[in-house]
Amino acid sequence: MKTITIQTSSKPSRILIGAKLFSLPGYLPPTKTIIITDENVNRIYRQQFPKVPVIVIGQGEKNKTMTTLDLIFEKLVEYEADRSTFIVAIGGGIVCDVAGFAASIYMRGLPYGFVSTTLLSQVDASVGGKNGVNFRGYKNMIGVFNQPEFVICDTTMLDTLDEAEYQSGFAEIVKAAAIKSESLFSYLESNYRAALNKDQEVLEKIIYDSVRIKADVVEQDEKEKDERKKLNFGHTFAHSIEHNTGILHGEAVSLGMVLAADLSEELGLLSHDQHERLIKLLKNMQLPVEQKIDYLALLDAMKKDKKRKGDSIDMVFLDRIGNAVIKSISINQLEEKYL
Repeated sequence: MKTITIQTSSKPSRILIGAKLFSLPGYLPPTKTIIITDENVNRIYRQQFPKVPVIVIGQGEKNKTMTTLDLIFEKLVEYEADRSTFIVAIGGGIVCDVAGFAASIYMRGLPYGFVSTTLLSQVDASVGGKNGVNFRGYKNMIGVFNQPEFVICDTTMLDTLDEAEYQSGFAEIVKAAAIKSESLFSYLESNYRAALNKDQEVLEKIIYDSVRIKADVVEQDEKEKDERKKLNFGHTFAHSIEHNTGILHGEAVSLGMVLAADLSEELGLLSHDQHERLIKLLKNMQLPVEQKIDYLALLDAMKKDKKRKGDSIDMVFLDRIGNAVIKSISINQLEEKYL
């Protein structure tokens, strides 16, 4: 097991890579614990949960809503949760986002931790303290910054993911490498087959490296004022694509990175060879690099993005593999390109 501690001004958060679900009781405080999970994780792993109350929510992005929060709060009242109660989310990114947000605002904040069960969650969604829900289909419009006490990344739990869900998680790993680590990018180029085949040694390395990248960024800029914005590479497009198509988040991130790389080259920031290198790796990771896109709907959703400032949007571009830059681009420029 490897441990990464994220040190922020609010509190430290431990990421436990290679820890196991069965070790969860050893990380819990001697107070009441309540677990929040989804239907699928509950069906597969319930027998391995500690013997504590469990709240089960629905699966999929459609459950990342205020309605689900209402269900959670109702159950927390029923189970007599108080300010000393510890919340544990066991699941993927949606469970972690919703449960982390619920814990952060119930009774003005309860301590919480995660057992992350998907690749995408282990490298991104459960790390860094961003928790929230969607509002009328728009991604993460309501949320908080609040660090979990711990995140258990049990890589053996990835064996129960379906292939599409597993593969989509690699988009966030490629993103981390593209913006911050040419060496991780090169490692993925050489070891993508082993990663796709769930080689445990390769998985633990790329998860560790990805989390280390995110941890370093979060420590510098927990509240996303500057440096942390770079973690959104491809996401301004991706959130709009996801909203309009319903594809998996990682698949949308892959397509978003392609569009952001296209713009990076068009703006004279990224060379054509570097652009093609990114496309090739995404293809090798079995991620989508092209899809028919409704650009009118895409731009409409982008106009509602949290990163919009007046008539422009702060977007993340590459100037080379391993380095990202933030530039403001006007809505008019985007309309001229895509409409």
